[in-house]
Amino acid sequence: MVRPDRRVSRILAWGDALCIVLFAVIGLQAHGEPLSLTGVIRNALPILLVWWLVSPFLRTYTRPSWQNLLYTWAIAVSAGVWLRFMALQKPFDLGYLIFWVVALGATLVLLLAWRGLALVWLRQLRSKP
Repeated sequence: MVRPDRRVSRILAWGDALCIVLFAVIGLQAHGEPLSLTGVIRNALPILLVWWLVSPFLRTYTRPSWQNLLYTWAIAVSAGVWLRFMALQKPFDLGYLIFWVVALGATLVLLLAWRGLALVWLRQLRSKP
């Protein structure tokens, strides 16, 4: 695979981050909570922190591939949900498992949709003279 230029890497990174933030916004809305910066930070930041921590090691943006994305997603969402529950001092019970599964599923759908659109868009940009 050809290494992307920094612009492409930045576009992918920002899009991935927006997907995680969108997951938090959708979650707040689905649970009838007010949309607030505090709520978005509380729900998205733990996942984003882990994402930004592991992505350089997994080469998520220096060598983007579906495999690297899926490794980053599985580790970051799982560890981020764990971190969120630890920070909020919530019990690791059935609620934790349900939130973990929903977070994995929802973020996967958002990320795959975004990366699919980005792939098509970037291919179109490269094919233009």
